[in-house]
Amino acid sequence: MSTFGTHFRVTTFGESHCKGVGCIIDGCPPGLALTEDDIQPQLTRRRPGQSNLTTPRDEKDRVTILSGTEFGHTLGTPIGLTVPNQDQRPHDYTETDLFPRPSHADWTYLLKYGLKASSGGGRASARETIGRVAAGAVAEKFLKEAYGTEFIAFVSSVGKVAMPFIEEQSETGVPSDEFVELLSTVTREQIDAEPTRCPDKEISKKMTQRIIDAKEANDSIGGTVTCVIRNVPTGLGEPCFDKLEAKLAHAMLSIPATKAFEIGSGFGGTQVPGHLHNDAWVQKVGKKGQKVLGTKTNFSGGIQGGISNGENIYFRIGFKSPATISQEQQTTSYGGVEGVLATRGRHDPCVVPRATPIVEAMAALVVM
Repeated sequence: MSTFGTHFRVTTFGESHCKGVGCIIDGCPPGLALTEDDIQPQLTRRRPGQSNLTTPRDEKDRVTILSGTEFGHTLGTPIGLTVPNQDQRPHDYTETDLFPRPSHADWTYLLKYGLKASSGGGRASARETIGRVAAGAVAEKFLKEAYGTEFIAFVSSVGKVAMPFIEEQSETGVPSDEFVELLSTVTREQIDAEPTRCPDKEISKKMTQRIIDAKEANDSIGGTVTCVIRNVPTGLGEPCFDKLEAKLAHAMLSIPATKAFEIGSGFGGTQVPGHLHNDAWVQKVGKKGQKVLGTKTNFSGGIQGGISNGENIYFRIGFKSPATISQEQQTTSYGGVEGVLATRGRHDPCVVPRATPIVEAMAALVVM
């Protein structure tokens, strides 16, 4: 299915080389001030061609609101959003008529549906995420105005080049104080100031070089994205199968090229005994000056028993090295004959810099 959500339901449509992509949003509250200008910034952050670290495909990704608003406000009816595909090169993919590309969805789509899109991966393409980002921008605007909720994602590693907190957590098993402070203060402006979208300038330089090395070798490299959700309403999530972290994991692992998800202390927390890992309750001052309970530490990642507790929610997602590379690869044709596949399509040598707004969007859809 191509639909996500229950109360705020999003259906995405379109393939990588059709006339356009987009989404339908059902369940958006009426009266929300909304124009294309509210949605475009996140699509622009996601678009290709932003730097020499991304695919050269030239798409402006300009969004148009087709329905669901009048005089700049939502009506409560389905919102239709569309973005045209302009820089199409389906001839770049003629070799996939003979060979399934290694680590792509060509063969699995053929097994499931009996046919596949002839170019660019179709629905398996990252261009499908345009609809997610557009819908996420709407959800994010509502949540910001209603609760002050913020969604901030940044690149935390590329290959083996990682921000210090990742190495520290690997050694100690729990997040460092510096990392916790970063989660509370980092801004999108700081993140977007770096082409890698890593807020640590020195680490960003090393990441840039690692991506360039992969690009010059006609290869690719993976990485991780860390996301924090601030000012989260309490009580979100269900006790059993629909725990909030389960919903987040579902959302994040539905993003193309994702292979791993951890929340709070994650795998590092498995190395720490309970008496050190437990988050003690303390009295804090709420937004309105009221006394509220909070946790002294936040190894739980803002969720306990599957339900948000009011602390920052933070998690990390692993993205594999992009499967499309400009190298000849040994493979086997659909007819079972061994051969060599040379890919001509444009691609990102590393997807994580452009993945940050997609992660923010899916997080916003879950919270909404």
